[in-house]
Amino acid sequence: MKIMDFLSKKAIIPALKSTKKEEVIKELVDALIQAGEISKSHRNKLVEALLAREKLGSTAIGQGVGIPHAKSEYVDKLVAALGISPKGVDFDSLDGEPVYIVFLLLAPQDSAGPHLKALALISRLLKDKYFRDNLRSSKDEKVILKFIMEEDEKKI
Repeated sequence: MKIMDFLSKKAIIPALKSTKKEEVIKELVDALIQAGEISKSHRNKLVEALLAREKLGSTAIGQGVGIPHAKSEYVDKLVAALGISPKGVDFDSLDGEPVYIVFLLLAPQDSAGPHLKALALISRLLKDKYFRDNLRSSKDEKVILKFIMEEDEKKI
């Protein structure tokens, strides 16, 4: 599995406008709607599912990274959006630090294996400080895509 297997090329936001966790989640869900990956009619249910998961424990994994995720009957395939926050967002991170890189992942209800595999892949990729720094300094979605595709190629 590669990141580009589920990351929507049209749902990459190099400069998130939102500064609060809930608003960032909505902004990334909206990006997936605009990319044609999910139905607008399911927006509120998907946001609710993501926020319910956050209530179980923050999905901010430290080092400026958040991976909000949820499984839902309203998605039929694994899909992700990526946002970079120039200012940082309070995501209730375990290390108390703001989150700058947000990978939002949605999975079908019955996809435990692929869902966990995708989460592991994202977190492994974002453990690399060089990669995180490159993402944070990128001001353009094409540059972000290029970095991710290069990392995907290294995994072959």
